Amino acid sequence: MAQGSGDQRAVGIADPEESSPNMIVYRKIEDIITKMQDDKTGGVPIRTVKSFLSKIPSVVTGTDIVQWLMKNLSIEDPVEAIHLGSLIAAQGYVFPISDHVLTLKDDGTFYRFQAPYFWPSNCWEPENTDYAIYLCKRTMQNKARLELADYEAENLARLQRAFARKWEFIFMQAEAQVKIDRKKDKTERKILDSQERAFWDVHRPVPGCVNTTEMDIRKCRRLKNPQKVKKSVYGVTEESQSQSPVHIPSQPTRKTTKEDVRKQITFLNAQIDRHCLKMSKVAESLIAYTEQYVEYDPLITPAEPSNPWISDDVALWDIEMSKEPSQQRVKRWGFSFDEILKDQVGRDQFLRFLESEFSSENLRFWLAVQDLKKQPLQDVARRVEEIWQEFLAPGAPSAINLDSHSYEITSQNVKDGGRYTFEDAQEHIYKLMKSDSYARFLRSNAYQDLLSAKKKGKSLAGKRLTGLMQSS
Repeated sequence: MAQGSGDQRAVGIADPEESSPNMIVYRKIEDIITKMQDDKTGGVPIRTVKSFLSKIPSVVTGTDIVQWLMKNLSIEDPVEAIHLGSLIAAQGYVFPISDHVLTLKDDGTFYRFQAPYFWPSNCWEPENTDYAIYLCKRTMQNKARLELADYEAENLARLQRAFARKWEFIFMQAEAQVKIDRKKDKTERKILDSQERAFWDVHRPVPGCVNTTEMDIRKCRRLKNPQKVKKSVYGVTEESQSQSPVHIPSQPTRKTTKEDVRKQITFLNAQIDRHCLKMSKVAESLIAYTEQYVEYDPLITPAEPSNPWISDDVALWDIEMSKEPSQQRVKRWGFSFDEILKDQVGRDQFLRFLESEFSSENLRFWLAVQDLKKQPLQDVARRVEEIWQEFLAPGAPSAINLDSHSYEITSQNVKDGGRYTFEDAQEHIYKLMKSDSYARFLRSNAYQDLLSAKKKGKSLAGKRLTGLMQSS
């Protein structure tokens, strides 16, 4: 199989610690991946598949991988093989060619092996500048398969603001990379593009997916050298948070000295400083928030009609209960995903939109979990089972799409159900709706029509308000 720069290694970078727990896991996975690609010892059949007017090179199916794992690792249960395959995929060793979610499915989905150059054992810790170069490259390649997703476009805009001073240099780096890529064979370029995309799916995953590169602060304290020198994918590096690495002892039997404690404190303070904001930035955020909500603050902007709590006019409550919301109310739904969720009419409109896209089960599941938290204790176990059977059980009528990690946690929680059994699953679905469905809803004709209804004089709520005021 063409792996492009698969045997390359970054020049001048020391080998990682072989004794670290992560590295031991990586080596075991890489042994499996190497055997899986070895044709001489009965590896997974890698082939080129014919598609409509094109060919898909160097792919395997999810079923092939699952069957190989069961045969060569003596696994009897297919579910266990799928789980192991999903763990391998989550680290980026294999990846689907048409999806950004790194999981393994036991079906005809096409997967591709990651180049060894991008394996996690190389201790890649890419910078935001590298990610900016990658996204710029994607925008320069006018192909449908390389178009930026919504969350990637948002990340690109955010990075462009953050690196405004050196954006020209980043853009030049991206142009140079594109010129080099165009000189390569078309098939090789297609494979390399997918491998590079999978690398960033690991290090900058889709919102709602598990990030396997995140490091727990408690684990950092136990590592020998938590502040490793960060490597760059494209040769552009940022300044390190500290000028020298901090040595933290990893041997539990060694006596901790004052110097060790001092270095741990220095490292933790550096981590805290990374998340500090300048007062000017905090002030800008506060001003922006105030300007956004100024017309909704009754202390600043008088309510129209008058506040029913301090007058006898209940017209405002009648409007709020109306199924035809005012333009001001609809406008507020666009401020954030939470705004539309806490508004009953907004939830109804959003649910209709999801039904038109055949994905209403996500919102219905989220609402069911919210309702579960308010149930009397004697009804909780029954309601947990109902939610499980409707949304998560095998063959569920309204099955939702969860990553393997969240599904495993939820499966364990259901055995001893409580009000917060579905907390992980609910958070995952919330992020999926916020990053995907909510953004499409704001761009939809349904929302735009509601937003412009009052401007056109067609708002039923506006007519209702006029009638109430005239009758009074």
